[in-house]
Amino acid sequence: MFELKVDSPELTQAIGYALGTLVRGGDLLMLSGDLGAGKTTFTQGLGRGMNVAGRVASPTFIISRVHAGQVNQAGVKGPDLVHVDAYRITDLDDLETLDLDTLLTEAVVVVEWGEGKTESLSEHRLEITIRAEVLEPQVDTEETVNLENIDTGKRVIRFKPIGSRWDEAVLAETLSQALQAAQEEN
Repeated sequence: MFELKVDSPELTQAIGYALGTLVRGGDLLMLSGDLGAGKTTFTQGLGRGMNVAGRVASPTFIISRVHAGQVNQAGVKGPDLVHVDAYRITDLDDLETLDLDTLLTEAVVVVEWGEGKTESLSEHRLEITIRAEVLEPQVDTEETVNLENIDTGKRVIRFKPIGSRWDEAVLAETLSQALQAAQEEN
């Protein structure tokens, strides 16, 4: 397990982008973190790194979105990106209606809020936790809580490879280098 620290949505996307250049059909990525922590922001970068069609948006209200892989410069079509929000999925029957096990044979499947629900899809997966750094809310003079500016924009992204698919040392080095390059650009 390793962590990367970022201080902007652009850097979160840069790490996602770098991972997007490494994934292949059959990969399962499980994203967890509080509401607004950056799971979809990360997935947007991942989609750009995979060169999928369309804008990656949160699948919250439709449960699952499929972004088609596009043909690259070498004439090879990349894998589709299946982006799932499992927050409202309450049991495995609900999950089975999405047919993720079939999609996982050729697509990259990203599941937000999948912990405790989707681990059985693959013994080789990458668990990613995004944690936001927030400040304590301030109480103003009228005894009301002021939530303005409590989000610092800083995030800790933790990667936990499960199974033999991911070489943790190589993954950590590649993503760390991508973060450093993105920080130098900004």
